[in-house]
Amino acid sequence: MRTQSTRDRTRSAATAPRGGAGDTGVEVRRRRPRLTRDQALLVCLGVPGGLALLVFHYVPLLGNVIAFQDYQPYLGLTESDWVGWQNFSFLWDGNPEFRNALWNTVVLTVIQTVLVFPVPLALALVLNSLAGERLKRTLQSVLYLPHFLSWVIVVALFQQMLGNAGMLNTFLIQHDLPMFQVIGSPELFKALVTSQVIWKDAGWGTILFLAAISRIDQEQYEAAAVDGAGARQRLWYVTLPALKGLIVLLLILRLGSSLSVGFEQILLQQGPVGLQASEVLDTWVYNNGILGGNWGTSAAAGLVKGIVGVLLVIGANKLAHAFGERGVYEK
Repeated sequence: MRTQSTRDRTRSAATAPRGGAGDTGVEVRRRRPRLTRDQALLVCLGVPGGLALLVFHYVPLLGNVIAFQDYQPYLGLTESDWVGWQNFSFLWDGNPEFRNALWNTVVLTVIQTVLVFPVPLALALVLNSLAGERLKRTLQSVLYLPHFLSWVIVVALFQQMLGNAGMLNTFLIQHDLPMFQVIGSPELFKALVTSQVIWKDAGWGTILFLAAISRIDQEQYEAAAVDGAGARQRLWYVTLPALKGLIVLLLILRLGSSLSVGFEQILLQQGPVGLQASEVLDTWVYNNGILGGNWGTSAAAGLVKGIVGVLLVIGANKLAHAFGERGVYEK
């Protein structure tokens, strides 16, 4: 009888729900070795990532001290003279080259936030509305591909299509039509840059929206259909409210890097356009610091840009909290 009773207790302990009131000492002892094994695995996976984050992202922050120095590479950080806030004087002295770069950056930021940010959402909604699963997967793959191309290839492709000797102008010349100057035109440079960003990254940006749409409870669509809601009303009253939190989150994250409008992409196309139309903060830092040898002022500009990005994220997050959204982090 004693053996049978012990066997029953062991069986009931093994079949009791985990984490519930039925947990026993036998179940807890069984889970401890598994938890210890998983913790060791997580530590092994996390330590290299943490070290990489520390070495490549946090240690370089110490280099911002040259924003307060007359930095000379042959003297190093320790022997270069300290100049206080002198390197930040371009902010209030109104350096014309810096003001031009700042203006171009702000204009591109506004254009790309208004035109580029909604495109992945619109593409995701269109893909989600397609009935054929094979057609949907094919279009997704085609839209993802440009993201894996480097900016060198993207710029070369646009030159092949829209350049003076490209496909478009060759076609226009063959049919006795006037040429369409896009590549090298300062007036169209911002539109060209924006269209390149949309072509390259809009498909990749649909991944998060499609994942969020796939997690929406289908019963909500069925209930809306029973109530007589059409496709447009289901989109407006079911899909978009479900994506509202993700849209706010991505918008806040975008504001954090809003003053970075594409270093490689713009640097590759500055030659024929000129600095007046194409200089932005990132290229100004490169041209002024690396090429011009003004390390201190370039570091000061980069530091100010980073601080503005942090303030934009904090401000947008507080605004999201005011409207009842979680934002990047909770209160």
